Amino acid sequence: MAAGVCVVLGLGLIGGAAAGSWLAEGPDDDPAARSAYTMGREAWHSVPVDTLFPRTLKGDGAGPGGADRVWTRLAVAPDSGCSTALDPLLTKTLRTVGCAHVLRATYTDATASSVTTVGLVFTEADTEAMRALSTRFTDEHLDRRTDLLPRAYPVKDSPAAAFRDRQRASWSIHVLTEIPVVSFAVSGFADGRAATPPRPAAQAMASGGTTAAAQAGLGHEAKGVADRVERALRTHVADLTEQPG
Repeated sequence: MAAGVCVVLGLGLIGGAAAGSWLAEGPDDDPAARSAYTMGREAWHSVPVDTLFPRTLKGDGAGPGGADRVWTRLAVAPDSGCSTALDPLLTKTLRTVGCAHVLRATYTDATASSVTTVGLVFTEADTEAMRALSTRFTDEHLDRRTDLLPRAYPVKDSPAAAFRDRQRASWSIHVLTEIPVVSFAVSGFADGRAATPPRPAAQAMASGGTTAAAQAGLGHEAKGVADRVERALRTHVADLTEQPG
């Protein structure tokens, strides 16, 4: 049934997005950057859902100790705003770049023992604003704060049926600067156990970690899924903006 839900939501994402308006191009002196930012803003409705969130993600060497990982998409959430997909303080933090659309999908690993919600926040910002936000996240360590978390997206009749905010065990947030997007992922146990407190992926991935999230490799899950979705978007935008030689 989860596969059926996935198809319906995927089609709804593309179909509903087609009616959306094209966002205005932000100011920037570099034509190449303008093009990348324009394409990046429009990607929420111009890129097929299976490109943004592939049905299967391969994570060669992405697990603890360099183990390979494979993740299967369970469902794609409808297009939403930041207040639906992010904790309130994280939503407030992103107001400086203008949260226009949030797209999310939930994946499970090959053993169906862990689940991960991955997302892309499409903003209205220009290059300067995205760089300022990236600097703030780095300088103030905002990607480590447990009051600035993405929210889980549960999926009925699937390993992620019980995946809600209390089940969040590890997370990753990355502010991109070459396109106006913030990527994120949050992982947890498929059995619905609560994880308190959640750990940022970098901490959960550190050698010698003793928390449940660290020992289960949930930091690797969050970072691995987020990295691959982000990479797919970057590559697609780069291909669209590449100038003929």
